[in-house]
Amino acid sequence: MTMGWNDNAPIYRQLKERVIGMMLDGLLKPGDALPSVRQIAADFQLNPITVSRAYQELVDETLVEKRRGLGMYMTDGARDKLLATERERFLREEWPAMIERIRRLGLDLQQLLQATQPGQAATGGAA
Repeated sequence: MTMGWNDNAPIYRQLKERVIGMMLDGLLKPGDALPSVRQIAADFQLNPITVSRAYQELVDETLVEKRRGLGMYMTDGARDKLLATERERFLREEWPAMIERIRRLGLDLQQLLQATQPGQAATGGAA
């Protein structure tokens, strides 16, 4: 897990989003242990309270479970739950802005589909 922090959001939230990304990407699987609070704090020079806060939010959302004396583990069904909530958030928050930008730039469906092909780029205005 590589870390580069930005000033736009609290570090605990950025850490939480990185762990969520690892879950969605399959780097963490159900039953896998998360790195310990102490390990993350030491590796990235963070206050352990910051790491604990990120992990606690994951617990509160039932994406991670605490196992007393053992650590934090990804729960069964966490990835499916994340996919559902992230898809909903994307469609509600990000997609409308993307559609507006596509319209503003005068791109059409053919250009967008062509740009998704390897080695291709959308060029020109709307046809």
